[in-house]
Amino acid sequence: MRSLASIVLGFESLVLALVTPVMISVADVRPAVAVPVCIGLAVLALLATGLLRNRVGYALGWVVQAGAVGLGFVVPVMFVLGLAFASFWVAAIVLGRRIEEAKKAQQAHTG
Repeated sequence: MRSLASIVLGFESLVLALVTPVMISVADVRPAVAVPVCIGLAVLALLATGLLRNRVGYALGWVVQAGAVGLGFVVPVMFVLGLAFASFWVAAIVLGRRIEEAKKAQQAHTG
């Protein structure tokens, strides 16, 4: 589960960083606001990636998903991107748990 979740958060951090110039040039958001918000979310995504060994990492991951979707109120295309990444996040968690359960069942069966 952790590897899938870290992939999602890693790519999402890149997208969040790239949203900064979009917010400044397209949405006319002041750089003093856009930079801390977007780069802050990107750094939070990377921090969450590093903390995925604990529940804290997953909680921060959910915060990042909410923040990414929330950026849609400023840059409407972020509703689409934020929801896409939130969907990938949910899929990573669900599929990751299934993979872990299958591995445990396989180990119990063979060992």
